[in-house]
Amino acid sequence: MGGDLSQRLVPDDLWAMVEPVLPSFRSRPQGGGTAPIDQRAVFTAVMYVLTSGCAWRYLPPSFGVSPATAHRRFSVWTASGVWRRLHRVVLDEIGARGGLDWSSVIVDAASVRAKKGDLTGPNPVDRGKYGSKIHLITERTGLPISVGISAANLHDSQALIPLVKGIPLIRSRRGPRRRKPGKLHGDKGYDYSHLRRWLRERGITHRIARRGVESSQRLGRHRWTIERTMAWLAGCRRLHRRYERKADHFLAFTTIACVRVCYRRLAC
Repeated sequence: MGGDLSQRLVPDDLWAMVEPVLPSFRSRPQGGGTAPIDQRAVFTAVMYVLTSGCAWRYLPPSFGVSPATAHRRFSVWTASGVWRRLHRVVLDEIGARGGLDWSSVIVDAASVRAKKGDLTGPNPVDRGKYGSKIHLITERTGLPISVGISAANLHDSQALIPLVKGIPLIRSRRGPRRRKPGKLHGDKGYDYSHLRRWLRERGITHRIARRGVESSQRLGRHRWTIERTMAWLAGCRRLHRRYERKADHFLAFTTIACVRVCYRRLAC
């Protein structure tokens, strides 16, 4: 059963993209130090925690790695920027196959409850309970290409510029790498003149709903795409509530969930 579960969580094709991104073990000339471990077993354990939502201490022994070792290696990989690089690797593979639609992107955010920690705050739409926000940009078909985390009381508009800047240079089937979309769709939370001006200066056409002028329902023709992506991410139970005190650990899980969504497109 453990082998079947591991194969479902981390298929061979996915591992072929993950393995080159992970830091390799280096033995110390003076000897001693930490012994090498099965990195695939650790990554499988991380995927299990993400999808099941279980605490590290309840990690099944069938994965062949202790909860303490898996958690410690997850922290090391997070600090070294592994997950952002992995997200770009998967996006590169999709882009090389012509699977990204750059004609438009959609930006949105979703709130989750959280314990107190980095980048948490009182949620104004959840009776002031502490929480965080997941900020996301997807290309036209719903693949996440940029993700960020903030406190729940941060206005959505303040995350737009960092999100757009966070879109990586992604391979294309033909021509150079690309990171600039044709258009950006957003709801009324992003209706600010300085954001429209910033997008225009970078050659990005904005399609942002105007407060008091346009109906929110008209954006539904585009918004359903990113709402579907948010639902895909919600399939990872670790994202239902933020348990991590460190914001970069919660961002790591969110990024891995985005990798999972993108890989599914490749596996189709």
